[in-house]
Amino acid sequence: MNNLPPTSNSNPLAKVFAFIATIAVAILALMFSAVVFSVLAVVGLLAWGYVWWKTRELRKQMREFSAQSVARESEADEEKIIKGEVIEGEVIHVDDYEDVHKNSR
Repeated sequence: MNNLPPTSNSNPLAKVFAFIATIAVAILALMFSAVVFSVLAVVGLLAWGYVWWKTRELRKQMREFSAQSVARESEADEEKIIKGEVIEGEVIHVDDYEDVHKNSR
């Protein structure tokens, strides 16, 4: 009924060959994955470098705009400050907690 050959080989030479073939395939797989990861790293670095190079002018403009807005804000703050004038205040807090509970009974 079963036409398949037996799975266990009693030939020691066949076992050694299978072991060597398995090791060779594992080494080839590691080498292939190292090459793939290296290529992906180089492509990623090239893409990052391209984006960095293309956005350098935009980053320069953003730095200049930020410095200008800080300067404008500091000038506006200096205009708002009135020297020698102190504003004092008083806060009156009324707690209606007791009134609320008296009315609810």
